Amino acid sequence: MSTEGKGFSRRGLPAGAGGGVAAGAAVGFLGGRAVSPAEASASDGLDLSKAYDFYTGDHQVGIATPPQRHLVFMSLDVVEGTTTEQLKVLFARWSAAMATMMKGNPVGSVEPTRSNGVPQDTGEAYDLSPASLTVTLGLGPGLFDDRFGLAGKGPKLLAEIPRLPADELKPELCGGDLALQACADDPQVAYHAIRDLIRIGRGLVTTRWTVLGFGRASAGKGQKTPRNLMGLKDGTRNITSEEDLDEFVWVVDEDEPAWMRGGSYLVTRKINMDIEVWDGTTIQTQHVTIGRDKAEGAPLTGTKEFDTPDFKAVRDGEPVIDPTSHVALAASENNGGTKILRRGYNFTDGLNSFGQLDAGLFFIAYMKDPATFVDLQRKLGRVDLLNEYIAHVGSAIFAVPRAPKSGHFLAQELFD
Repeated sequence: MSTEGKGFSRRGLPAGAGGGVAAGAAVGFLGGRAVSPAEASASDGLDLSKAYDFYTGDHQVGIATPPQRHLVFMSLDVVEGTTTEQLKVLFARWSAAMATMMKGNPVGSVEPTRSNGVPQDTGEAYDLSPASLTVTLGLGPGLFDDRFGLAGKGPKLLAEIPRLPADELKPELCGGDLALQACADDPQVAYHAIRDLIRIGRGLVTTRWTVLGFGRASAGKGQKTPRNLMGLKDGTRNITSEEDLDEFVWVVDEDEPAWMRGGSYLVTRKINMDIEVWDGTTIQTQHVTIGRDKAEGAPLTGTKEFDTPDFKAVRDGEPVIDPTSHVALAASENNGGTKILRRGYNFTDGLNSFGQLDAGLFFIAYMKDPATFVDLQRKLGRVDLLNEYIAHVGSAIFAVPRAPKSGHFLAQELFD
């Protein structure tokens, strides 16, 4: 395909003008239409009084749950010397606290009756509504080594993500023994949940890395498709049906541990965007890079967002949708029909060392087999046109247990 009109390459820019070298593409980077808060409230049913039940006995909330507007994601390491019994008690206490906070209640007293009493709840969400809070727990590969007596008890597909083409990973943004994902339609409610859970785990867990997400970058069932920080619709073809969830997301293999069946595998990637460089490219370059137009989010072979892309269409002897565009490489039709459930969020960390915006996409995906993500990203990392403008700097994988029934706690069978 002709490169005329594709704009300039950031690789031709001096350090400081184009930010750090970017590479690697996010699987399923595209989605839908950004809307005003008033329109979003009406169309997406924003209701701060809404509460989810923690004790489903099936899938944990925060996976197939329609994405809320704010995220606090924390990766943690278990302190050396922690015993299996201490981990068991921690999971039990965390489960009880998650269930309580998801109802909009404090985890203990905010105002002790004695003047020398220490509050049991930090209080910043006191009197706030539940705001659709969901808290989801993940277990990393490192948890199942010899430190805590759990060696050999891990899920069969849980292994560190291998190095992928064009990765620029920073060790301080990767991995973790545990993950806590708190999502809510009020940022303070999500923050409060993580803060109190870390307080409960003090002395047993330490923070490895954290991401504060805003402006969901994937759509759930019945939601308008949002935009990422490149101004692109994100999540147009995301999984929404129960049939696809059963086929591609939930673990059902009898060879998996009992506590994992009904759960899922979680992959995260922190993806920095060279926003200033992207903002200087022509709209034609952006269209060719993505394979969709920007305003409507329609494939270049269609006119509406949800038109099915025609990857065989040719105009003037060339493919209408570049085979190395993001949408062509990530489409399920071009990957044996496989799909993943995306649940990403925008993030910003201020300015980088070059004085440019340090921001991008915190990519979150759930799937029943992590190989699905690895295979997709190997292809994207090699040839995706979007690699010119992004860099994968963080990566992690976690096993997400099924939810407990009332009277039980997360991954309880792991300790039986």
